[in-house]
Amino acid sequence: MANAAEDTAETFDLAASGDAPEVFEIGSDIPEVLTTTRLRQPKSRVPGTTTIITGEMIRDLGIMNLVEVFRLVPGMTVNAVGSNQPVTSYHGTVHYEQRRLQVQVDGRTAYTPSLSDMDWNAMPVPLELIERIEVSRGPNSAAYGINAFLGTINIITRAPEDTVGVQLRAVSGSRGYRRAFGSVGDASEDYRWRLAYEKRKSDGFDEQEDDGKIYPFHNGYDMNTFNYDSNLTFNNSYDLDLRAGVVDGIDEEDARKNGKLGADENYDTLVDDYYVQTRLNVSLSERHFFHIQTSFQNYDRRQRFTICIPESEFSQILDPGSSTPELTPCGRDETDPFRANLNEDIEESRLEFELQDTILFNPDLKLVSGLGYREDTYRSETFFNGRGTNYQSRIFGNLEYSPFRWLTLNSGGNWEKTTTTDEGYFSPRLAANFILSDNHTLRFVYSRAVRTPDAFEQNPDWSYRPRNVPPPFTDAEGQRFLVADLVDPATSTYGKTLEEERITSREISYFGQYYLDSSTLSLEVRYFNDQLRDMISGIINEGEWTIDNNVALDQEGFEVEASLDFPGTKLRVTYAYLDQNGRYTGDDDRDAGDRQYAIDLLGRLSVRHSGSVAWIQDLPFDLTSSAAFYFADEFRRSQFERADFRLARRIFATGYSYELALTMQHYLSRDPTLSPSNIIRDHNQFFVEAGVRF
Repeated sequence: MANAAEDTAETFDLAASGDAPEVFEIGSDIPEVLTTTRLRQPKSRVPGTTTIITGEMIRDLGIMNLVEVFRLVPGMTVNAVGSNQPVTSYHGTVHYEQRRLQVQVDGRTAYTPSLSDMDWNAMPVPLELIERIEVSRGPNSAAYGINAFLGTINIITRAPEDTVGVQLRAVSGSRGYRRAFGSVGDASEDYRWRLAYEKRKSDGFDEQEDDGKIYPFHNGYDMNTFNYDSNLTFNNSYDLDLRAGVVDGIDEEDARKNGKLGADENYDTLVDDYYVQTRLNVSLSERHFFHIQTSFQNYDRRQRFTICIPESEFSQILDPGSSTPELTPCGRDETDPFRANLNEDIEESRLEFELQDTILFNPDLKLVSGLGYREDTYRSETFFNGRGTNYQSRIFGNLEYSPFRWLTLNSGGNWEKTTTTDEGYFSPRLAANFILSDNHTLRFVYSRAVRTPDAFEQNPDWSYRPRNVPPPFTDAEGQRFLVADLVDPATSTYGKTLEEERITSREISYFGQYYLDSSTLSLEVRYFNDQLRDMISGIINEGEWTIDNNVALDQEGFEVEASLDFPGTKLRVTYAYLDQNGRYTGDDDRDAGDRQYAIDLLGRLSVRHSGSVAWIQDLPFDLTSSAAFYFADEFRRSQFERADFRLARRIFATGYSYELALTMQHYLSRDPTLSPSNIIRDHNQFFVEAGVRF
């Protein structure tokens, strides 16, 4: 929510002085960006390319899941791994863990602490409450620190005063998709609040493939989220935001797909998360304001399962001289097998403080700076043999200076120290924006960033303690079985100290708006050249641990984002081209096949061509239609192609409004893209919606 200080700053920024460039006068339609430098800037001054996806567009296109929004962002890909874990990445370099993107919700860091991963299924962000999503494309560690390695996603929710009253919505569709949403809120002069509930449920993919055979797939989810958002105004200089939320649910895991250590049943993950966030906004004057933000969030995952291992395989585990067996579930006629209960429970929490100060010296000179502190705590008997904590402290700043009406310079940086490596790092960014004419800007951006290993990559202490062990193996009750003893010692890097990953990025981009007779054309083109060094690649599982700083990537390409707005019509097109070349830089102790595999692991979500086309059209009789096409080629197995169609009728009456909608998703490509188990039987998926607000 934009606070009073920011609104004051915006007015001063755009109109307070006659010396401001004409392009920034009141009435300009140039979109503004909050994320890239932490400073409210029109796109013509932003030091880098930023995509803005409005909540209205998300809802008009009939997008059903938060992660699917990022198909609209040039250069970003979306897929599913494991049973049904959604992942997204910018320029690839990731597969199971989305380690290299900073994700925020209303300024609160949202990725999990110990694996720097994103659980999109459990994100407490109902689609109805999204005001806009800003995606800063390119390294943004200068503003947000270590994990903003490839870019930043900032999800901004709607202000409580914009959702006053009662809103209800229900959605039902293919593959067991169910979603119910309800919110209630009110606003007075001093206090604005909203309470919201959402239930999300899906059966996931229809089938899976194993050894050439087709089996049922246990891979759905069932999540419940509660959110409270409020703003309390004390006077013209002070106001307080308070946010809190709870997530409760089940994320299904299929034993055949993800089973490990002889698991003989499906082992679902129980989700129990919560967060609390406060932000005090202080306006010292119309030119000077700051905020103090504190947040605490807790991620609790309970995953427990039973195993049944043939006696011969378990005996090899007990024998130090034997090679490590590939543990498989017991057969039907197995006699005297080893049975036990295991767990992969983990609880993680993050405590974060931030002070940010903004000074507008004049319309041509602005400074945002601040301090940050973060404490990440993780607790797991299995993954860490107890409890661990990492600390991060940082100082950041960005100076914007416009010495001439045709030039804006940005200089920013972030110094950060983390106990993960016990070292400090500085991430700079320099940019020059040449304003060619009203509404046309050419940018040159240079930035560097680092990403340090997360807690599990750097400091694992992974083991399993069997419980409820029946005879004749009762001596194994509670005994620690170390994963370090199960992995192949010839290839294992378990326990090796890792170094930081590094990226150097260069960008040349253009942003322009063209005002036609009855429409507005917006165009943004980005060329990038990135050098990624000491990238961490390899496998992490209970039978193989091979991660190391062993790959260098050189990637370049270009991205286009364009929109054309007529009265009642919106057209939007995106396209991205990526040329990615990797080489192995690790030790000379692996054969050619293993070296190439390490390179390929970083490219599983990298595609050469990707993009989207969207058309939203107002029709007679209170109807609105939309059509969208998404594509991404050269995935691991196949290309992704899907066309979405939606027809909605909205009625506004005195005291209430309602909406009815039908959405169809048509998969043009009939082959699973990343895993042979991601099978959808019917390539026409249908969803119906009904909503009311009063």
